Amino acid sequence: MTLKRRSPDRDASPPSAAGGSTALGAAGDRGTSLGFHGDAEVADGLVDLAVNVRQDPPPDWLAEPIAASLRDLARYPDPAPARAAIAARHGRPAGEVLLTAGASQAFTLLAQALRAVRHPLVIHPQFTEPEAALRAAGHSVRRLILRPEDGFRLDPAAVPEDADLVMVGNPTNPTSVLHPAEAIAALARPGRVLVVDEAFADTVPGEPESLADRRDLPGLVVLRSLTKTWGLAGLRIGYLLGEPELVSQLAAVQPLWPVSTPALAAALACAGPAARAAERAIAAHLTVDREYLTDRLAKVVGVAMVGLPTSSFVLIHVEDGERVRMDLRARGFAVRRGDTFPGLGPDWLRVAVRDTGTTDAFVEALDAVIGSAADAAGNQGAAGGGRGR
Repeated sequence: MTLKRRSPDRDASPPSAAGGSTALGAAGDRGTSLGFHGDAEVADGLVDLAVNVRQDPPPDWLAEPIAASLRDLARYPDPAPARAAIAARHGRPAGEVLLTAGASQAFTLLAQALRAVRHPLVIHPQFTEPEAALRAAGHSVRRLILRPEDGFRLDPAAVPEDADLVMVGNPTNPTSVLHPAEAIAALARPGRVLVVDEAFADTVPGEPESLADRRDLPGLVVLRSLTKTWGLAGLRIGYLLGEPELVSQLAAVQPLWPVSTPALAAALACAGPAARAAERAIAAHLTVDREYLTDRLAKVVGVAMVGLPTSSFVLIHVEDGERVRMDLRARGFAVRRGDTFPGLGPDWLRVAVRDTGTTDAFVEALDAVIGSAADAAGNQGAAGGGRGR
């Protein structure tokens, strides 16, 4: 955990979660809005630091096939070429690939197809759609809450043996924590479906902890997204990798022609060598921009960063986070609220990594917002004669 302070009055040390290294419990309605997503933070005139989608326009090798596909809209989509290309990318047969309308659609398919699951477990904090989809399908969901004191790291031993469906993100949204591949792989076993959300795996240079190419782990399902790095959130394209029997089971509950022709053109292009080379370059540049952001944040008094951020976003803790978030909006910056993620609260904010110029402007605004609140609190305390100590 990193915590920088100038004076005790401006400390923003993160609170503890209940329980030991984790908190395990049923996922009742605890006031968290699982359906809330970062795009709801964005509005005209605001700098978007709330959505984890790269904002650069698609390169020509991607934009041109998408545009050319518009000439074929009279024909029904044919997923076979894109499916074969993605399978080849991961060294798998095509029967182990399922194309989806964005990676998030896969959570709905899993929830609907796996009706026999009795003890689903979602490891939080993470993307809320897995739990939302399970609950919408009538499943009773348990949560494993990872603690900030442990850097939001996963201890495989904390996962109950009876969990027959386990969902975890890697790297995890919103914590930006990258779990070791061996820790995730240790959760796989016969009789259990292990779902690993790797929507942000390509933001990590070399994808060192990815399980996308592993075919030896029983019940493993890996989800990938093509919308984040390539700025295609509006096109909705992702895919799922898993055992052929499970892929067929999921395909059986998928709508007809779920992936559009333009999205299939994007998937085909993103599986090629040009895409792989571009991914590596983008991930390397992102690492530099993220380190610049974390270095700047570390100098802001009252901001705490937990663990080691590895992806295209950073999770921070500040005192009076709701006020900070709204004051940032007033200064032109949208950041993602943290209280809709189980295991977090309103004092947690997620910030997308952008270029250094945007980072400089944002950090200056954040420092001003936190500093003005601290000054106001100090003046109020002085006027009150130090009451409440």
